[in-house]
Amino acid sequence: MTVAPARRPNILLVVTDDHAAHAVGAYGSVVNTTPRIDEIAETGARLDACYCTNSLCTPSRAAILTGTHSHVNGVTTLETPMDPSLPTFVSRLREHGYRTAIIGKWHLGDDDAHAPAGFDHWEVLVDQGEYHDPRFRTADGVHVREGYVTNLITDLATEWVEGLDGDEPWCLLVHHKAPHRSWEPDAAHQDLYTDPIPVPSTFDDDYATRSMAARHATMRIADYLTQTDLKQDPPPGLTYEETALWKYQRYMEDYLRCVASVDDNVGRLRDWLAERGELDDTVLLYTSDQGFFLGEHGWFDKRFMYDESIRMPLLVSYPRAIPAGRVVPQLVTNVDFARTILDAAGVPPVEGMQGVSFWPQLTTDPDAPTQDAVYYRYYENDDYWHHTLAHYGIRTERYKLIYFYNDGMGLPGTSGVTYPPEWELYDLQEDPQELRNVYLDPAYAQVRAELTQRLHALQAELGDAPHPSDVAARAVAATV
Repeated sequence: MTVAPARRPNILLVVTDDHAAHAVGAYGSVVNTTPRIDEIAETGARLDACYCTNSLCTPSRAAILTGTHSHVNGVTTLETPMDPSLPTFVSRLREHGYRTAIIGKWHLGDDDAHAPAGFDHWEVLVDQGEYHDPRFRTADGVHVREGYVTNLITDLATEWVEGLDGDEPWCLLVHHKAPHRSWEPDAAHQDLYTDPIPVPSTFDDDYATRSMAARHATMRIADYLTQTDLKQDPPPGLTYEETALWKYQRYMEDYLRCVASVDDNVGRLRDWLAERGELDDTVLLYTSDQGFFLGEHGWFDKRFMYDESIRMPLLVSYPRAIPAGRVVPQLVTNVDFARTILDAAGVPPVEGMQGVSFWPQLTTDPDAPTQDAVYYRYYENDDYWHHTLAHYGIRTERYKLIYFYNDGMGLPGTSGVTYPPEWELYDLQEDPQELRNVYLDPAYAQVRAELTQRLHALQAELGDAPHPSDVAARAVAATV
């Protein structure tokens, strides 16, 4: 049962795009600093095991809003908009007296039929949005705002709150474009990170024990970052290995500069709340829609079920109820956000919302369990840009099991050559960088069997349907 606090808190949810947890100081980043974002963890809580359930912008945002998995809310890919009639934690808060707004990236449908619903006010970027002089879509049409997008989103967000009358609490979603590709920093941060940036130890991963899916993807920094991404050509005369490292440095410089602007603007929001006397009465959450590869395994982008891609930063402060410096190690997902935010506000969840509230773990019951496994499913099979193959799986505290169902896809340039479904299994205690697939290792036979059973049970619990090839394999196994 939810119990409303004496004063219902404001809700301020800051969501960035592609900000990896390992590029946040509070998570031990070795490539950058984020002092203003870190303040949220210092005065509140850091969640260490927060994962998305589909590592793409559009599906993740739908999961956050609706508190449901992709197969329930219908938003499975970048091309599937969200049905505006779906209830969300925002529409639920509005029903219970909250004033609601979203400023920034929407990316759940870029036409009038899929405009943000359940909000008193919205001003959202057109499609992905531009870094400089971006276009914003409102109920009154499209308007160009002069300036840098990260600063503008903060300006518009604070202006909306300051224009409110009355004492009712508000729920404000501040959705930044940054640090999404093509990583265009503003002038104020243009000279940061010019010293060599540490290279991940897995940068030269050869995918020796992985499925063919790793080789099929077109996400290697060395091969697939473009001149548009890098803003200049590599110096002449470099070897392939030298070019790869040069591209990594250029990519990371601009990525981290965009993050620095986000950090400054999170600081602006905290300072603004403090000046208004509302910092103690606001549940402030900082997260990103998924993780991101920052050179790990030689990659950029996300999509895969490996931890760098699916791990989300999540920092939460609310001085009236969350002890400063709390660390939450339990498994949570973006599907859990909706119930948790409603719990914080003392508002009952919408019937059909999945996930669990982790509000008790943040406040009164830090050792309470959440869930023993989280479910992941990526649907964009062999997408045009990155050629990542569709897959699903589960992650427990120690293990990860992944099923690439492949759908008969073949490697580029090998017409008629296909490969069958494949499994991967990682022991995250012994192999936290996920370099050794032990699915066929006899020593893991019992673990493999138990995880496979748990995967299929969790699919059934959540109402998802396994891929036909998995069903067929189970039928064959049952006869052996």
